Amino acid sequence: MRKHGFKAWLIATRPWSFPASAMPVMVTLAYLYWLGSDVNWPIGVWTLLSIILFHASGNVWSDYYDFKKGVDREGTIGATSLTSGEFTPKEIKRFAMLLLVVASLSGIALVAVTGIATLLFGIAGVLLTVLYPWLKYNALGDLDIFLTYSLLPILGTTYVATGAIDVDALWLSLPIGLITVGILHSNNARDIEHDKVAGIKTFAMIVGKKVSAYIYCLEVILPFVWIVTGIIIGVFPTLSLLVIPALKPAIDNSLKVLRFPAEGGKILKGIDEATAKLQLIFSLLLTLSLFADKLFL
Repeated sequence: MRKHGFKAWLIATRPWSFPASAMPVMVTLAYLYWLGSDVNWPIGVWTLLSIILFHASGNVWSDYYDFKKGVDREGTIGATSLTSGEFTPKEIKRFAMLLLVVASLSGIALVAVTGIATLLFGIAGVLLTVLYPWLKYNALGDLDIFLTYSLLPILGTTYVATGAIDVDALWLSLPIGLITVGILHSNNARDIEHDKVAGIKTFAMIVGKKVSAYIYCLEVILPFVWIVTGIIIGVFPTLSLLVIPALKPAIDNSLKVLRFPAEGGKILKGIDEATAKLQLIFSLLLTLSLFADKLFL
């Protein structure tokens, strides 16, 4: 086996995408705190680390299958751990399995501490992670991502951190989930032509370039409308208007994506990373607003 440094292995996990998994847990913990729930913070942090491990394994697993399927190849934009020849497929496959085993062991230990319901959330998460490549190739990747990085972690976090499922936290699922789905959708829109050659079918391919651009704009703009609406009806504090500065990168990304139908996939280079950064900024500001409102107002 070739020798690779820690940095190379870390880059292979695509760490820029981790806000997609970390932020749902972090925002949910903040929201539970704002609601006045008795939050078990050590368990919350443990959950955060576990889901990042699952995310890392899912990224590496997806890259392996994309390479084997011919979706990622020389000349395509995206993960380069395999297309550059830096890693062999066998190395990446073993790395994905190692990460999945470590994440599963962490999850099993978490089940022992928190209860059997955690196991159900974990099994669902593992299945969605393992099946993601197949679902993505059959236009169901967007749904998989919404379930894996919105509904499951949000409801699961309420259970492990408080001992009960709190459905009020579902108010977070749409704004957090839409931006996360936007990461995948923008990636798939960019790769429409390459994916056709590979013989797979994504949701972006089905709806086409123009509609894909409009959908992306909806995915990154609607969360702000949702938060404002939530403030009006009382499910978020007024201080959650702190998310508004994140509207600028959302608009900047949207304007860029709207050029995609006319200018092609090259205009979307880096848009998935930019959307992950938007998720990070939006979620951190929302988290800060919830803590600040509870502590100081």
